[in-house]
Amino acid sequence: MNKLNIKGDDLLELGYPQGKAVGIAIRIIEQHFRNSERETVLAELLKVFQYPENFLDDVVLAPLALALNEKKEAEANAVEIPLNENADVYSVFGKNYIEQGAMAQMDVAMKLPVTVAGALMPDAHQGYGLPIGGVLATNNAVIPYGVGVDIGCRMALSIFDIPESHFFENESKYKRELLAWTKFGAGAGWTGKHRAEHAILDRSEFNATPFIKSLHDKAQHQLGSSGGGNHFVEWGIIEFEKDDVPLNIPKGKYLALLTHSGSRGFGATLAGHYTKLAKEICKLPQEAKNLAYLSLDSAEGQEYWLAMNLAGDYASACHEVIHQRLSKAIGGNVLGRVENHHNFAWKEKYKGQDVIVHRKGATPASNGVLGIIPGSMTAPGFLVRGKGEESAINSASHGAGRQMSRTQAIKNIGQDEMRNILKSHGVTLIGAGLDEAPMAYKDIHTVMAAQTDLVDVLAKFTPKMVRMADDGSRED
Repeated sequence: MNKLNIKGDDLLELGYPQGKAVGIAIRIIEQHFRNSERETVLAELLKVFQYPENFLDDVVLAPLALALNEKKEAEANAVEIPLNENADVYSVFGKNYIEQGAMAQMDVAMKLPVTVAGALMPDAHQGYGLPIGGVLATNNAVIPYGVGVDIGCRMALSIFDIPESHFFENESKYKRELLAWTKFGAGAGWTGKHRAEHAILDRSEFNATPFIKSLHDKAQHQLGSSGGGNHFVEWGIIEFEKDDVPLNIPKGKYLALLTHSGSRGFGATLAGHYTKLAKEICKLPQEAKNLAYLSLDSAEGQEYWLAMNLAGDYASACHEVIHQRLSKAIGGNVLGRVENHHNFAWKEKYKGQDVIVHRKGATPASNGVLGIIPGSMTAPGFLVRGKGEESAINSASHGAGRQMSRTQAIKNIGQDEMRNILKSHGVTLIGAGLDEAPMAYKDIHTVMAAQTDLVDVLAKFTPKMVRMADDGSRED
């Protein structure tokens, strides 16, 4: 290692592209700048990055300048990739209450040269690039914004051998433990003796690149926390109207814990980095720029695929920590646990073809696969089993879906209205802003009615105590 302790992360902060140039720069430092001042060397490396053409004849820095200049010229000369003239046909479930903006975004996605098939779920609404509730199958290509910012966001449900009466008789205890063992808000995490431990932090993939490695401390700090936005941890009552064979749970009502969150700041930083990289490599017309993709035959595509899967496993670990801590706190035995994720890409088969299936706010629903589709803080959610509907690319909705933007909800919903609906449904709310008010979401029953061909309902979950971020924060 160079004595100046200049690492790849330092060069990335200067703006250096990940890859060959970083390696060349580190070798030059070790061979020629051992006795120089750290800040002087960094300043010189910044000049080379900004004006590589001025250093092509430099005896020491020419190899670095050449690598940077080649990349700069390649980006400048990159030819815009044309979209197909017409959008391919795709399936839409619940079309009558999906906003036009989401349909327009899906139309653009269906014109990508790598697109194989698409579908819109009944909770769909406009997002960035691919709409929320959009499913897109591509040929050997992954779209970072098609996965989304919160990589591997998921639902996790634990069902306890505790009757509903115990919850209502001990609400203060359940509230106390919920407050003690959950963390919400931008940058929130665990410190000191409460810092979580999990095998995910020892995964070799954290050392795959300097950039991924630089995020390890953030991942460790936020492990077992939930972030902001629409993420929640809630106690509720789940009801099975008949004996459930997949989970081996008898008919009845049970206490359950439902969580919704993703890969926190770790995943968000990965998403931002690789989206930027994809846009530099894959030049698409303005209307499709957020759908920039990476070939899985490229080093960048493979790197993103590794990072995405690590972020997904990290998100799962966060839920595992939360559920283990709260299970221990209440002393309940878990009868069954179900977990499913969205904001992810999978390698699957579609009509016999190998494809990459992006589900941005959509639940995997292959034949027999279990999932959870929540409503809102006052509306029921449903434990479901997928039917494997090919026209939906083996998918279903991931929730009720928004019918108001966050800005619209804050503008149009009052505090009294919020309090009244919570009271009428017997729900205790800890945190959350008006942007997460139940009225901002579609009717879950309408959404479920639009996807009877996609899933079977096994049980109904009714929220009773919900915790969310206090300030409505979204950035991690």
